[in-house]
Amino acid sequence: MNFDVFNGDADGIISLLQLRFHEPKETQLVTGIKRDISLVKQIPLDLLNDKSEITVLDVSMEKNIDALNKVLETKASVLYADHHRAGIIPTSNNLSAHIDLSADTCTGLIVDTILNKQYHNWAITAAYGDNLISTADNLANQAGINSEEAQQLRELGTLINYNGYGAHTDDLAYHPAELFKSLLKYPCPFDCIADTSSAFYKLKEAFDSDFSLAEQANVVFESDQLMACIMPDEAWSRRISGTYGNHLANQFPNRAHLVFTIIDNEHYLVSLRAPLNNKKAAGELCAKYPTGGGREGAAGINCLPKAEINTLIQQVCLFYTPKGE
Repeated sequence: MNFDVFNGDADGIISLLQLRFHEPKETQLVTGIKRDISLVKQIPLDLLNDKSEITVLDVSMEKNIDALNKVLETKASVLYADHHRAGIIPTSNNLSAHIDLSADTCTGLIVDTILNKQYHNWAITAAYGDNLISTADNLANQAGINSEEAQQLRELGTLINYNGYGAHTDDLAYHPAELFKSLLKYPCPFDCIADTSSAFYKLKEAFDSDFSLAEQANVVFESDQLMACIMPDEAWSRRISGTYGNHLANQFPNRAHLVFTIIDNEHYLVSLRAPLNNKKAAGELCAKYPTGGGREGAAGINCLPKAEINTLIQQVCLFYTPKGE
């Protein structure tokens, strides 16, 4: 049996779209909300053998290493593409690893390279969805995409990414596996946008409603280096938190942003965005906490005790304060 394992955000979904446009294949889909990254362990090992083909996209190898090693022991072939913290990559004849930790790439662009840009417009959409706006703008310009079309791809990528945020899949407009299946009808993203019955329009309506509420978030800290705000324990805030963090990062590229979403009386969900003009160490800062992790430019903590909120704010603010100030 074959399995496709992918992050439920824009980068994960669009990475798999490219691969399945190129090579349609019957597989079992393993995915979930954006923060559900320990996905490889969900593959049933008893169904694997040396003829099985496993694809893993946009989830940290470091976070999945034990499960990955068990999969490799079954002799299944594994294609692993990602841009998050990898740790030590296993040496195995049945593992094809495509790992790039650059702050200016994403898994969709890694897959784009593997496929020689066969579905390049989708890869650009993935970059927009992962908030690599400058990278995506440059690629769009090089591909001859005009500014209006580029804005359409940016909105589509943002909406697909927005759909991945939530405490559980019931928070989302679409289960990520269902969203992936619905997008398989469109080898070109512009076809999705042109189809008024596509997921693009349902997601846009939900996003616009959630975003208007996010703009009322309670700001608890603001300086030249960092802005931090808190959102309530509501489904809309869980859906919009990461995308709103991206929006703030784009509006104020010289400062970092922390978005805290209340989980309960004692804990927060955390989204951290490094300054766009200094995209580094977001994953490192969040990985100091047991449920934290991410990449250079964007990261999060799944469950931060409220007592530690000020410590995290101070750590982030200090890290991004220029030396000598």
